[in-house]
Amino acid sequence: MIVSLAEKKCTPCQGGVPPLEAETAAELLKELDAWSFNDQGHLEKTYVFDDFKAPFEFAQRIGLMAEEQWHHPDMHLAWGRLTIEVWTHKINGLVESDFIFAARADALLTAV
Repeated sequence: MIVSLAEKKCTPCQGGVPPLEAETAAELLKELDAWSFNDQGHLEKTYVFDDFKAPFEFAQRIGLMAEEQWHHPDMHLAWGRLTIEVWTHKINGLVESDFIFAARADALLTAV
């Protein structure tokens, strides 16, 4: 049985682990919907909404999930948009938990 990324839990990084190889990260990216690598090599996605309230409320839900998963993204809130940037700060790179977090964020949106 294959477990989807959204069904997994993030594992807190203690540092000292290597970031994912580019090839592995590219394969995991294929499992995500509309996420991409930004110029820093971090995962990034902009969610689009019809007002200010919806992205604000979604940011709150992401924040609660971040605390639960012990994995914290950078977020930029604007009218009608929420951009989420995910990477593992302790190693300044990507690990599987970053992709898990991204998939869980998408699942939160579809659960509304």
